[in-house]
Amino acid sequence: MQNAELRARAMRRRNFTLIIGLVLTAGLLLVVVGGNLLWPFGAAEIGAGGRLDSPSLTHLFGTDHVGRDVFARVLDGAGTTLLVALGTVLIGSLGGLLVGAVAGYFGGWLDEIVMRISDGLTAFPSVLLALVAMSFTGAGMWNVVWILGLLFIPSFARVARGEFARCRNLDYVKRARLIGASHLRIMWVHILPNTLPVFLSTVAIGFNNAVLAEASMSFLGLGVQQPQVSLGRMLADSQGYLFNAPWVAISTGAAVVLLVLAFSLLSDGLQRKGLRRIRFLRKT
Repeated sequence: MQNAELRARAMRRRNFTLIIGLVLTAGLLLVVVGGNLLWPFGAAEIGAGGRLDSPSLTHLFGTDHVGRDVFARVLDGAGTTLLVALGTVLIGSLGGLLVGAVAGYFGGWLDEIVMRISDGLTAFPSVLLALVAMSFTGAGMWNVVWILGLLFIPSFARVARGEFARCRNLDYVKRARLIGASHLRIMWVHILPNTLPVFLSTVAIGFNNAVLAEASMSFLGLGVQQPQVSLGRMLADSQGYLFNAPWVAISTGAAVVLLVLAFSLLSDGLQRKGLRRIRFLRKT
């Protein structure tokens, strides 16, 4: 009875974390998309208010040093950051899934080569490698997307490799081989659906890391460039007004924190669900 009660409590915590993560992520996306469409001020509209006006009902987050509405800029910057994160995760997850699936399913020398390359790349922080690459390619949003996307491939590949290696010797895969299913069919029809719970949690973590990476690179001046707006660029610009207009930095920093928190809760909830799914498959 006590063990059943403990399991029920753990399940409620898993569900609660996942629900909070979904609600917070959906709410932020709704605010960013809806706010950009409905908010009366534009992100680049100079003179929307006075210079460095404090927060009010007209300007929720105040104005910056040239009278631009900070709330509009936070919405636009969050949209840019999310777009960069989406592109990064698409490149990283699809590339990592392909590489990891092949390495994990076939194993052998191919697995060893892929994993040693992955170990070498993951030994260095992605942001550091991205900064080195940006020194050759130049700054810009799309350069950030493809460089971060390529650097995220090893982390996704390790997860995919582990899941495909775990599943390749399970009973349902052996039965598929016995009836003559091809390797491609076994990989993408039989194994892939059973790896999705864990892989989706990794995708949510990837969004989290991509938001932080983009903000860091833009803060250092090597990411999104003007006239485009990003949260990292706004944080860098707000440094000169920390004492006479702290609301600019506070609101921008709060937006970064909320985005990271939302994706962290979502990834944690999905990971717990994924682990429970794995235990179920092992029992059956």
